[in-house]
Amino acid sequence: MKAFPKEFADWLTPRGRRILDGKERDVVGALLDPARPFVSLQGVIDPRRAAACRDALDAAMRETMVPMEDPIPADSISGQTMNYMELLPKTVRVSTALLESRRSRSWRAAESVGLTDMLRSDTFAGFAAAVTGRALRRKWGIQALCYGPGDYSGPHNDHHPEEPEARDGYVDMHVSLTLPGVDHQYLIYAQDGHFTQMAPVSTVGGITVYRLPFWHYTTPLLARKGKEETSRRWVLLGTFLDAAPGARPATTILPAQPPAKRLPAR
Repeated sequence: MKAFPKEFADWLTPRGRRILDGKERDVVGALLDPARPFVSLQGVIDPRRAAACRDALDAAMRETMVPMEDPIPADSISGQTMNYMELLPKTVRVSTALLESRRSRSWRAAESVGLTDMLRSDTFAGFAAAVTGRALRRKWGIQALCYGPGDYSGPHNDHHPEEPEARDGYVDMHVSLTLPGVDHQYLIYAQDGHFTQMAPVSTVGGITVYRLPFWHYTTPLLARKGKEETSRRWVLLGTFLDAAPGARPATTILPAQPPAKRLPAR
């Protein structure tokens, strides 16, 4: 029996199911507010099932991940010719697996524990659609990331102005599965032009939903003292494009609609 459920909905707590069904008014459609690009949710995935899936995933996929490392450019200081004109491209250190090719070792490992089926389930996309309040394209990208001690993602905005389908905004949804050796890791994001907002992401079953682009970064993962060998944070990621206006229903994932507000009795 595979560790991950075939449908994302089967992983959810009662609160998570209410969000999926459009019954949590504070969450459903939250990212329609342009001033709110990010939602962090706890208590929506059963923690015991999440931990069991995490352990199966760690055992199956750890050796198949590909390191991704983009350091600070060596000439970022020596090549600067004017005071206070430094420019920093996106820097990152993490392990990754794009789960698109059935021929890759990572895909086979993910498939063996049921991860690919769950990330491809309609209820996975339906949850993202419910939180964003938008119709999403049925074909979406899936990926797994693994942060180890010191791994991070530097300041970036995930804007893709050269891609017509994404330049006006798109949606990412992350599920965090953190091993016990992790002390902490945070997402820092901008509000009113400053990096003032912080949310913990080193959770077991926490969900973060983004309406990109916006400025953010992920702090270096800090291990508990003496627990470096079990200090990893897995991230299950889906990337969703907005459905085109007038798209056929068969090609879209529609958001659940919140119940109509009941008028007070006279």
